Amino acid sequence: MSASFDDVRAAHVCAFHDACVADSGWAARGAVAHPDGAWQWIEANHRFNTLLWDEEDQARRRDVPDSAIAANKRAIDGYNQKRNDAIERIDEALLVRLAGVVPRPDAWHSSETAGSMLDRLSILSLKIFHMREQTERTDATPAHVAACAEKLERLALQRADLGRCLDTLLARAAGGAAFWRVYRQFKMYNDPTLNPWLYRQPPPS
Repeated sequence: MSASFDDVRAAHVCAFHDACVADSGWAARGAVAHPDGAWQWIEANHRFNTLLWDEEDQARRRDVPDSAIAANKRAIDGYNQKRNDAIERIDEALLVRLAGVVPRPDAWHSSETAGSMLDRLSILSLKIFHMREQTERTDATPAHVAACAEKLERLALQRADLGRCLDTLLARAAGGAAFWRVYRQFKMYNDPTLNPWLYRQPPPS
């Protein structure tokens, strides 16, 4: 038995990522285009990466009180946890499609999961969008614009390479020639029962 991953081919996912990023404010609006399945979590992962990107930019400010930066850092922590949770949900949803596929004895074990690759594609779409903005600046030096144009080309190549790797993994997994597992992140610092700075705090009086 084989599985189908036609809907999550890299070209389709990258087009979705790019369309979302080009729509200013889409992540903050929170509208959901895909209510279930793997695409629910592909979309959620991209939303959290987009919100995380904005908070990371703001956290570098030096013209605001420390309390504002602390708020950014807490938001970053929260979005990063949700981003990683979404990666695991993507892998779970895709692996459901492989339930009837028996990996061959010589199947290749991919240490990077499909969910992690999709997460990296999401981040690359953000890098490409914002690097392209730098190439269009009229207030920057020609040297800056040229350097950013070169970086943009490299980012495009990186995304093409990664997309090809994703499509290869999914195609091979569908035929039993490759497999991956869900790898839990276990972000211990976010768990109040595992972070010693949290579980050793005295209870509130």
